[in-house]
Amino acid sequence: MRAAALVAQTVVRLAALVLIVLGALLWAGASGGLLAAHVLVGLLLVLALWTLAVLAALAQTRTGTAALAVAWGLVVILLGITQQGLLPGDAHWVVRVLHLLVGLAAVALAELLAAGVRRGRLRPAGG
Repeated sequence: MRAAALVAQTVVRLAALVLIVLGALLWAGASGGLLAAHVLVGLLLVLALWTLAVLAALAQTRTGTAALAVAWGLVVILLGITQQGLLPGDAHWVVRVLHLLVGLAAVALAELLAAGVRRGRLRPAGG
């Protein structure tokens, strides 16, 4: 279980790095399929976050954080889907910054969950 948590944590970290770079390029006006890549990598990050939430629940650790992470993953997805239509015009930068902060919070939750799995009680193999 700890190995799976390490893999999921690594996926979150790498995805976050790629997302920040892609997001910066999108903010700068680049296109050419970058948005689609950003969405796919974002979904990968959320799936890794949810994986860590399940692992934390199985390790009987940070169950409240695990529940929050599941809900937060939905927030990340919903904000990503609706972002373009929110506050159009000059105020849209507020939505972009909010999107960045929501994504960084997802990474922080993933880090908390991974640390919890490393320290958590592991259930016996048969039960």
